[in-house]
Amino acid sequence: MGKERYIFDKTRMEFRKVTHSVWNVLGKALKYFLVTASLAVVYYLVFALFVNTDSERKLKRENQMYKQMYAEMSQKEELLEDVLEGLKQKDDGIYRQLFNSSAPDLGIIYPEGFLSLIDSVEDEDIHEYVRKKLDLLVDASGKVEDNFKKVMETLESHESLPPMTAPLQSFSYARTGASVGDKINPFYKVSVFHGGLDLISQQGDPVIAVADGTVKEVEHSSKGLGNVVTISHGSGYTTRYAHLENTRVSRGQKVSRGKQIGSVGISGNSFAPHLHYEVFKDTVRLDPLNFLFASVTPEDYMGMLFMSLNTGQSMD
Repeated sequence: MGKERYIFDKTRMEFRKVTHSVWNVLGKALKYFLVTASLAVVYYLVFALFVNTDSERKLKRENQMYKQMYAEMSQKEELLEDVLEGLKQKDDGIYRQLFNSSAPDLGIIYPEGFLSLIDSVEDEDIHEYVRKKLDLLVDASGKVEDNFKKVMETLESHESLPPMTAPLQSFSYARTGASVGDKINPFYKVSVFHGGLDLISQQGDPVIAVADGTVKEVEHSSKGLGNVVTISHGSGYTTRYAHLENTRVSRGQKVSRGKQIGSVGISGNSFAPHLHYEVFKDTVRLDPLNFLFASVTPEDYMGMLFMSLNTGQSMD
């Protein structure tokens, strides 16, 4: 048996035995539990705030990495939007110059957020999802078909096609130099107007006629554009090939597309071997880059656009 406890009762002026009721026991147990739970919460908060586990440190590092990646992706998204807008304007210009027709407006093939639903489509909704997607694609293809009909009608009304062949064989976008616009002159180091497209090549490489036509002029000079061949293609289109090493045609001669008319050189004021190529429509100077998309792949053409726009110095 345990030891009995007594307390002094001041009212009765006597000692009495201490007894433990059920409520006293429960009250003490509840107080003990509350104190213990409070201390546990305090210990957890202190541990969570000041002590990082390996998993928490790893998650924090991942969060910082994702935060940085999000900022970079936002910048790339803005850049892509600017590039797409620039390509759209370029496409509109090409169609107006070549076909006297506006570029096809396909609208928005996929509504905003449509593609993001692919992974979250429920089984019972997959049929409706596929039906909507097919309707959008059919509508877009119909617009493309209508536009091609307009283009073909426009082409049939012209006597000849625009010159859409590259003047150099085995052409690639990496050989694209400065195009039409204000560029830094390589000799004087000042900004001057550059009237054509520089196509970088090795000296002696063959230069070909981009379309059927008649040789309008053949010039030989040690200044300016150097040795030049100018060809008239009909429907108001004229092309000019400058800085040639030599010429293989004469004035008034009929030439067919792909015929060699000269070789790449450095005649005239040329910084390095290259072909200076120009295109005119009814005496209006055009950007030759708009006439080369039919000779290269879409990927190469995008590379040519990037190269020509970001090349700040011409080669003549």
